[in-house]
Amino acid sequence: MTTNKNDKFNAKTVSEEGKNVVYLSGELDLSVAPDFRLVMEPLVGDSEVDLAINLRELKYIDSTGIGILLSVLKARHSMNASFAVEEVPTQIQKLFDMTGIAKFFEPQENSQ
Repeated sequence: MTTNKNDKFNAKTVSEEGKNVVYLSGELDLSVAPDFRLVMEPLVGDSEVDLAINLRELKYIDSTGIGILLSVLKARHSMNASFAVEEVPTQIQKLFDMTGIAKFFEPQENSQ
């Protein structure tokens, strides 16, 4: 398990049974984007392991955060590797819907 914390954003990685899950909490925006990229870099390139990002505790995401998610999606797709976005909060799902990116993430579960 790896954890990257700061006052407003936290990314915790849990590896289990051929799958890495990154649990995000707080606010993912321009100010914490470098921290999030550092967490994701080693995970994205490992095509042998499934990758998921759990957004259950994420309160806010801006265009920079969305851009990083799209970059991960594109990289994983080019390697034919699994990528999922899990437990998308309602307010973030609405943003994904409005921007037209919801169809690319195919969330597995939505939470209220």
